[in-house]
Amino acid sequence: MARDYYEVLGVSRDATHEQIQQAFRTLARKYHPDVNSAPGAEDRFKELNEAYQVLSDPDTRKRYDRFGEDFRRVPEDYDERVGAGFGGFRAGAPSGTRVRVGQGFGGRSGINIEDLFGDFFGGGGGFGPIPGADQQAELELSVEEAYRGGQRSITLDGRTYQVTIPAGVVDGQRIRLAGEGGRGSGDAPAGDLYLVVRIKPDRRFRLDGRDIVTDLPVSPWEAVLGATVAVHTPAGEAKVKVPPGSSTGRRLRLRGEGMPNPHGKSGDLYAEVKVVVPPKPTKSERELFEQLATVSTFNPRSGR
Repeated sequence: MARDYYEVLGVSRDATHEQIQQAFRTLARKYHPDVNSAPGAEDRFKELNEAYQVLSDPDTRKRYDRFGEDFRRVPEDYDERVGAGFGGFRAGAPSGTRVRVGQGFGGRSGINIEDLFGDFFGGGGGFGPIPGADQQAELELSVEEAYRGGQRSITLDGRTYQVTIPAGVVDGQRIRLAGEGGRGSGDAPAGDLYLVVRIKPDRRFRLDGRDIVTDLPVSPWEAVLGATVAVHTPAGEAKVKVPPGSSTGRRLRLRGEGMPNPHGKSGDLYAEVKVVVPPKPTKSERELFEQLATVSTFNPRSGR
């Protein structure tokens, strides 16, 4: 089913002719193929033109309001007093017919798009210089790439760009490439290209804002006795002290070692203790654990 023409133009069903015209002008300026080379822009412009051709003509709009997308089957000289059923209508253009730029609708309106835009874009029956449209694309980064930043080469639609990634970018942040968007018409400048950062899921690091959480595997004896162990961070290996008596889930904070923030306070890194037992204990290890089980009164279910 074709989209509702009022929805296409973003106006209400009781919109005035002036409101419809203004909505069309605004959207057409954004999606015209001479201004916007993004995929789908031309189809969007054709859809806008078709909606405008229908709603800008009072008689055609009246039939559309009454019969919806089947309005093309209604003869232009249809007299509502006759009360003819749809079975008596002569066939017209099929539902969903596309209207070319500058084509009148049904031979009645004769609206010319260039004439319509003539006074709006500088006169002369054509388009004056129009700035290019801004465009947007997603840029996937690992946590470590987002942490470090730096130069990266990316290819979009056959074009290669050299991108400077600020250290500490976060998910949803935009990187602007000035003048790399849609081309402008005439001497008008091109639009900008915005790269929206998307941080890929990472098996080692979890993000909470600018804080980074990573698992810290420790042995049972390290957890009980305490130890200084290595932890992997996006900046490389660091050392962290595991306090005696640490259980799984305890978080050890490395202040300021989270995501950098060029405009404020950097995040923290949290090493989360995860006690790991030997999967295949040796005979000696098993004997020691059996001895511990004999002498220990600790009950993890009671917390004592």
